[in-house]
Amino acid sequence: MTGTQYGNGREDEALARTAVDALVGQLALAPKPGLPDPRERTARDHSDLRWSAHALLPGLIAMAATARRTGEPGSRLRADLGAIGRSTEHTLALAGGGHRGTLWTLGLLVAATALRPGAGPAGTTALAGQLAAHPDRRAPRRPSRGSTMSARYGAAGARGEARAGFPHVRRALTALTASRARGATVTQARLDALLTVMSTLQDTELLYSAGPLGLRRVQAGARGVLDAGGTATKPGAAALRALDANLTEHTWVPRGSAPLLTGALFLDALKLAGARG
Repeated sequence: MTGTQYGNGREDEALARTAVDALVGQLALAPKPGLPDPRERTARDHSDLRWSAHALLPGLIAMAATARRTGEPGSRLRADLGAIGRSTEHTLALAGGGHRGTLWTLGLLVAATALRPGAGPAGTTALAGQLAAHPDRRAPRRPSRGSTMSARYGAAGARGEARAGFPHVRRALTALTASRARGATVTQARLDALLTVMSTLQDTELLYSAGPLGLRRVQAGARGVLDAGGTATKPGAAALRALDANLTEHTWVPRGSAPLLTGALFLDALKLAGARG
């Protein structure tokens, strides 16, 4: 099935709403070590992030519609997605900011889904990687913290993750499925998926704020929770609390993991909806 055969505007909106719902679900998850969540200590940040999450919707609808009309993951579509993304970033700023990394991840995955409906998670992430491989020639040429850390330490960063076909999104999906199969609750399975990402991601935000040693400590802490049996077990839950306290004490924010979990929740929702259908 080609992208031009994909439904109509209502289906583009439904796809975008599924993506926004995935972001809202990620924001509601707690306790997320070092990341904003509904707990009292981050209540104001969390409220702002929940509000601005809905500002993504028009841009994601436009990305889905543009991908469906264009029909191929070429440089033309990449340029159009970049232009829509920059406009959506401006809207996000007016709504309170945040979610730039999530916009990058969801935008590519939404466009890939609209291009090839029913491709499944593996096919969708591979197609998103093809899109990300095209340079956005109209993007402003200015260095970011992520690109600076990528150059300094050789980390893939958000762009490298996307061009590789979102390997950490796929790992998070595998973790979600495995945790549910072991009887974990929705929250526990999602936390296990987040920790799976944190355990290996070369998070450029952490490299910037904590350096290589801090990054390794965060990765080791996440692996410790999983090695203890995951968040559904008493040892794993205790290890999660210890990791959360450690990141809070150091004010280390594993910001790069959250968009990838959101991408996994989006693809998981599409997969579950397809299974029900």
